[in-house]
Amino acid sequence: MCRKFFLIVLCCIGLFQLNAAHLKGGWIQYEYLGDGATTNSSRYRITVRQYLDCNSQGPQIDPEVFLGIFNRISNTIVTTITIPRSGTDNPNKTTYDPCLTNPPPVCYRIDRYTTEVDLPNNAEGYMLTVQRCCRIANIANVGAISSTIGISYTNTIPGTINGTSYVKNSSPVFAQRDTAIVCFNAPFTFDFSATDIDGDSLVYSFCNGLIGGNNSNQGARPNPPSAPPYAPVLYQSPFDGSSPMSGSVTINPITGLINGIAPSITGEYIVAVCASEFRNGVKIGETKKEIHIQVADCSLSAADLKPTYISCNGFTLSFQNESTGTATNYLWDFGVANSTTDVSTDPTPTYTYADTGTYQLKLKVTNTGGCQDSAFAEVRIYPGFTPDFTATGTCYLNEYNFRDATFSRYGTVNSWRWNFGDLTSTADTTRAKDSVWTYPSPVTANVTLVVTNSKGCVDSITKPINVLDKPLLNLAFKDTLICSIDTLPLFANVGAGLVQWTPNIPGSLTRISNRNIPNPLVYPVDTTQYIVTVNNNGCINQDTVTVNVLDFISVDAGPSVTICRTDTIQLQTVSDALSYQWTSASGSPVDPVKFPRLAPLQNDTYYVTANLGFCQARDSVRINVSPYPEVSVGADTVICFGSRLNLPATIVGSSFAWTPTNSMINANTLNPIAGPSRTTLYRLTVSDTLGCNKSVTDSILVRVVPPIVVNAGPDTVALPDQPVQLNASGVGSFTWTPTTGLSDPTIANPILTLSAGTDSITYTVRLTGEGGCFGQDEIKVKVYVGGPQIFVPTGFTPNGDGKNDVLRPIAVGISQLNYFMIYNRWGQSIFSSTELNKGWDGTFKGEPQPSGTYVFQVEGIDYLGNRIYKKGTVVLIR
Repeated sequence: MCRKFFLIVLCCIGLFQLNAAHLKGGWIQYEYLGDGATTNSSRYRITVRQYLDCNSQGPQIDPEVFLGIFNRISNTIVTTITIPRSGTDNPNKTTYDPCLTNPPPVCYRIDRYTTEVDLPNNAEGYMLTVQRCCRIANIANVGAISSTIGISYTNTIPGTINGTSYVKNSSPVFAQRDTAIVCFNAPFTFDFSATDIDGDSLVYSFCNGLIGGNNSNQGARPNPPSAPPYAPVLYQSPFDGSSPMSGSVTINPITGLINGIAPSITGEYIVAVCASEFRNGVKIGETKKEIHIQVADCSLSAADLKPTYISCNGFTLSFQNESTGTATNYLWDFGVANSTTDVSTDPTPTYTYADTGTYQLKLKVTNTGGCQDSAFAEVRIYPGFTPDFTATGTCYLNEYNFRDATFSRYGTVNSWRWNFGDLTSTADTTRAKDSVWTYPSPVTANVTLVVTNSKGCVDSITKPINVLDKPLLNLAFKDTLICSIDTLPLFANVGAGLVQWTPNIPGSLTRISNRNIPNPLVYPVDTTQYIVTVNNNGCINQDTVTVNVLDFISVDAGPSVTICRTDTIQLQTVSDALSYQWTSASGSPVDPVKFPRLAPLQNDTYYVTANLGFCQARDSVRINVSPYPEVSVGADTVICFGSRLNLPATIVGSSFAWTPTNSMINANTLNPIAGPSRTTLYRLTVSDTLGCNKSVTDSILVRVVPPIVVNAGPDTVALPDQPVQLNASGVGSFTWTPTTGLSDPTIANPILTLSAGTDSITYTVRLTGEGGCFGQDEIKVKVYVGGPQIFVPTGFTPNGDGKNDVLRPIAVGISQLNYFMIYNRWGQSIFSSTELNKGWDGTFKGEPQPSGTYVFQVEGIDYLGNRIYKKGTVVLIR
């Protein structure tokens, strides 16, 4: 019993293995054969192609498939048909490029199931479905779960679309070119092109693979298939139905060729392509083919080119080998007949063709191992292809007309793809040359046209189209004046539609030349409003022109006026006129406007003639011209602090005023005395009451030199015939007087030597600075005849008044000071110095010392080398 159970389980496992992991894609084709056997029906031949692993066997090969036919709109089942296998194809790659390393096996088993069926003609159309499980394991863009999911093959038979029946239709037929080799990380091309027996236009795109059938309750071969819609394959990131292999792999929507750089991960990839079928710009069906494309671990040291190179805007193209294989030598032939110079050995050459035409490009490469390969491609040079279109319409209630305006210098435009930019609809596309579209509401739509020509050029253009809410209506003016004896043309810029003018005053209909043209003539006798209406198939727009009527007009050029010479004046003319002509007594030209700008240099009279149609009026205005006032106060100057100067000024005018006046004497005269204590800018403003009433100003900068500070130094004592150096401080030029005993009376620190017969001399030092300004100071020099000595004052007052603030020793005949020291009452040393000119300021560590008696000691060496010492007291007074 156990042995029998084990055999049953083993057989079941084997059966599952035979049924599982073998599907590699498929698609459904149908052909219209004619009317069906019953009234109002059609007969179709339906072929199901199922792709299997080429090693499939036993139960993996279906003897029949179960076709479900569903209502295309309601998705309800109409019928189920069992179709037996009618044939098998075994495409197998048997020849390989000798430069291909590690060539992979490429083969399929393609089983065909064909039947014929009569279907009632209906408006909804039909969906054809076959479902089968399961796919092969570990599909690269799905993952490990791929062996648990099946596939749904689908196609659609159209019914009635926009009132037109399309039941007499055959689906596109895909070319069976499925054994192309795809090597990882290498450029490749895969052909998904199809042909259509009805001549319909085909547009190719990637689309989702669909799931169907399973190994559980639904079954590996559902009969009947489940009703649509069908769930898409769950691609693993970054893949999806629109990018099934990589971002660089694309499909040409016109040719159905897939090309790009293959993924870097080897394995099989689910790729589904939908061929959308268009007839006269209307999409009537969609045929989907889904297969597994193998990306193999191989490489090709080869030449590879794009299928076609096209230049539609010039004569120059750049080329490169599209293969990722390694090559060491390149030989390009650009295909120019009877030419030996149209060659290049560059890896990426650029070539300029001399003329238009179709050329055969050839590339021959050699790799390091000596393997050679060649590739050929067609080159088309047809510059002068410019896409364009026109769009006309009135408003969103009516159709907008789109007309192709593409320019093609060579060849003829042979296909069009419109997208009308209607975001509320997915049906806003067509492949007709010219078309119309009705928008649901006012909008700015971005309309795109993609065009091709018979030479292979492809280009597109996008334009924003303003969909209006009402027809175009623009008035040249909306409010105007005429004279009661005049006729006025009205101007309305309108698009298509009927125009009607209506006056608001009863009885005025006879005073308009034609109410139904855009530009009628009117001649009202009273002020009238004219309402213009544009009606384009129910799109209505209105606007109004008010025509004010006057029996006569007047003009006032304004009162006479006086202006300053070189000034401009704008006349403020008062009138209802619409045109003005000016003349002047001097003959100067004047702009023919209502408010002209004038700049006369002399007195002049201006005459105006104002017109409102045949109504006319005249007036004149006189413009008197007066010169500006004049003022001059001289150049900027410099004075010494405490000095004064006269400010001479000349003017031409009736009044003047100085500012500022607080440092002036006689400020109400033209020659005031100024004595500023700091640098000051004086302004003199002059005005005139005789004509030009504008004031003018001139200024003078009086720069004040600050007081010159000079210090001759403290009084001193000198020994007879012994030199003493004087030290004056300040910035400028020094002059000492008298010059007795001085080495140089023009420097700050002259050497003084006095004889024994001199008692004392007082010297004055003058310091001269900027502008000749000066300062003076004095120093008294007493001649001491008692020999070298050091004198110390008996007191000092350090109160910061600049007098007797510092206690210094007075050295007579002393060449070196050994020390000068001060002690407080407790014997603490509070000051010490060895510099002759340095003294005590009455502080200790920055703190002022109190009034009182302090002890000093001083010692120096005289000019004979003798030691001089002195000790005593000094009083600090605060």
